[in-house]
Amino acid sequence: MALDPAVAAMLAAMPAPAEAPEGAPPPTPAEMRAGFAAMLSLPDDLPEVRSVTDLSVPGPAGDLRIRLYLPEADGPVPVFIWMHGGGWTIGSIEENEVANRRVAREANVAVVSVEYRLAPENPFPAAPDDCYAVLEWVAAHGAEHGIDGSRVGIGGESAGGNLATVVSLMSRDRGGPKVSAQVLVVPVTAHSDDEGLVSYVDNAEGYGMTADSMRFFFAQYPAKPADLENPYLLPSRAEDLSGLPPAFVMTAEYDVLRTEGEQYAERLKEAGVPTVYKEYKGQIHGFYGLYTDLPISPVSHADVAEFLRATL
Repeated sequence: MALDPAVAAMLAAMPAPAEAPEGAPPPTPAEMRAGFAAMLSLPDDLPEVRSVTDLSVPGPAGDLRIRLYLPEADGPVPVFIWMHGGGWTIGSIEENEVANRRVAREANVAVVSVEYRLAPENPFPAAPDDCYAVLEWVAAHGAEHGIDGSRVGIGGESAGGNLATVVSLMSRDRGGPKVSAQVLVVPVTAHSDDEGLVSYVDNAEGYGMTADSMRFFFAQYPAKPADLENPYLLPSRAEDLSGLPPAFVMTAEYDVLRTEGEQYAERLKEAGVPTVYKEYKGQIHGFYGLYTDLPISPVSHADVAEFLRATL
């Protein structure tokens, strides 16, 4: 399918990246995060929910910030733990405000958005360890905040989708809190240099997220080269995917990560995991949580809400 006209118009309106002066050092992680944050904008009419509260919960290396969205509902509600994207290096819980509010309202679930530690200052396994700690906290203390900690879904976009399925693996392997659903939005599951990733060639540049951007992120996240063979960093390395929660895997046609998302969905199905796979035709990376003005964005949020209502 051709690129969605709304996406094409958005890409055409984006300013070209500024070229650094010759000899200038590369931007620091802090500068990258500040630049990314400056690009974010929220609409004035955010979807309404009952409440939005920032909390601190214990993590493996200190307190972690989470944002709790509660729907208009009586009694404890299921919970959807969400991890933002950004190549494990940039981004924050601020970037998915629209999507998280919509899902909380339309699925009638609480949403817990996680501010995990970022690389390269905090390399692997800091991010999955933080997210797993939040899962444990939700299971143990959710009732104190109107959450039914026995009905837990977990999800994320891009690097967050990676963390969602990794935390599902960790919980299975450790006998941890039960996860009843995983939502993987354009997830990172393989490495940019793996063979057979056609979308890394077809969509290498020109569609927002580039192949070189992903290679940059892979240079930031691992603590050592051997980490790239760890299934808790790249779930495609896991020998056994059985016993994982039902999955909804979402990819974008014009995204470098499309092929690995499709391959991972097939592996989940082969392992006996109930899996829904959907490729969003004509779309690019970020259609779900970053570019919420796109017509497809609320459609994708409704798809997630429908999946969560069915599984939670």
